[in-house]
Amino acid sequence: MPLLIQNRIIERPGSTVDLFARYPHLQENARVFRSKPVVDVDPKCLLYIQQREFAATTPADNSVAVLGSDDATTCHLVLVRHTGSGAACLAHCDGSSTWSEVPLIVKAVTSLSKDPAKEGRLDLHLVGGFDDESKTSHKLSLNLLSAFQRQKEDIHLETCCITEMNDVLVDGAHRPGVHGIGINIKTGEVFPASFPYKGPAEELRSARTFTGGQMADIYDSNKGVVKIGPCKWSPNLDISFWLSQDDDTILKYLSTSPTAEPPHFVQHIKSTIQFLLEHPSSDSVFPGGQPQHYRRTEQGDWENVNQT
Repeated sequence: MPLLIQNRIIERPGSTVDLFARYPHLQENARVFRSKPVVDVDPKCLLYIQQREFAATTPADNSVAVLGSDDATTCHLVLVRHTGSGAACLAHCDGSSTWSEVPLIVKAVTSLSKDPAKEGRLDLHLVGGFDDESKTSHKLSLNLLSAFQRQKEDIHLETCCITEMNDVLVDGAHRPGVHGIGINIKTGEVFPASFPYKGPAEELRSARTFTGGQMADIYDSNKGVVKIGPCKWSPNLDISFWLSQDDDTILKYLSTSPTAEPPHFVQHIKSTIQFLLEHPSSDSVFPGGQPQHYRRTEQGDWENVNQT
């Protein structure tokens, strides 16, 4: 069980309450993290990670200076960083397949940290969830901790701003205190963040997740290329039903946390459904079964490119 806190292997906690009671410094660290100002990240240096995606890179990357993700309510943002190489991987986990996702996240970092001259350790930062009524956050918190305990590598839990330690009351309703995080790849600084820009290919990537796509690695740091798909979906005209529904109905049936979603949640769902109606078959988006590739331009935008 190589998940460590202050260089000591931890026992599997029965609850997050139990974890924070045993390691009070994690509570204090979470409070400090939650109190940091939220940074609006410049899109020109950002690689944004959507739900059920992960990406890894190193300080040598000239295309990406910040990895970031937000809009997490019951979801958890999982960041693993190697202190020697500076390689980092950020994932947006929703509990759909935690046990198979965690090894992918760890491997993404270790595969970029093979230089023996850059000795270091793996640090883990967990942020997300809140004290939701259905306990979805609590279950995901425990499953993530357990999955990291099962890895063969020593992994040091540094930030644990999850579930009740990420919970705030707003007008009597429980909500997550931190919805998003970023990491400065050059310095290793982790911070609360928000992202007005969620591209490239925001609607395509949302459609992949909406239609059941599993956790996907979206970035090749050696080439500086974002790769989306290919993935499969079939025509489904029934989803047009949701476009005529009011906000409360959409929140009730399409969210794990209807009272805690960001203001743009409903519009995001509707634009994703509209994209799927305009592209009823995935074949039209991935001609010949080939993925979509994006590369950063000199101006800092992501541009769709033909892979050579």
